[in-house]
Amino acid sequence: MTAEPGVQELRELVAEFEPGRGHVLPALHKVQEQYGYITRTAIEVVATQLNTTPAMIYGSVSFYSDLRTHPPAETEVAWCCGPACRVKGGDRIRAVLQQELDLPLNGQTADHQIGLHIGQCNGTCSEAPQVWVNGQVAGNLTPAKAIRLARDLKAGK
Repeated sequence: MTAEPGVQELRELVAEFEPGRGHVLPALHKVQEQYGYITRTAIEVVATQLNTTPAMIYGSVSFYSDLRTHPPAETEVAWCCGPACRVKGGDRIRAVLQQELDLPLNGQTADHQIGLHIGQCNGTCSEAPQVWVNGQVAGNLTPAKAIRLARDLKAGK
């Protein structure tokens, strides 16, 4: 992840994407992969490139949980809100993590070390209920395991 990009740098990054070709998400993913998040300037540049409005681009950014408008925390915890995880007690796991980490869902610690956000089901339902810690599955969680996980994360483990 690098510093916040400038307009020209963003224009060059998304120059390959064309209006009317379904390129909104590919362009946004490319920006986020490059910079770690999608800035307001990036939303405006993508909108111009795709011949649409910033509001339409922001609608996509705010709809998809894997896109973000702020720099990510050092350790990102994504809580799976998919059906298998919910049926197997995922809401309890979320509540425990929020309490132990002292974070709201879609929040991060003041020092940007730990973030907690919603993650969409990725098909690893055999591990339900689960979270992903920096993309790695931490599954078959119980409230007790979630407490240990949260405490380990706070301790930097």
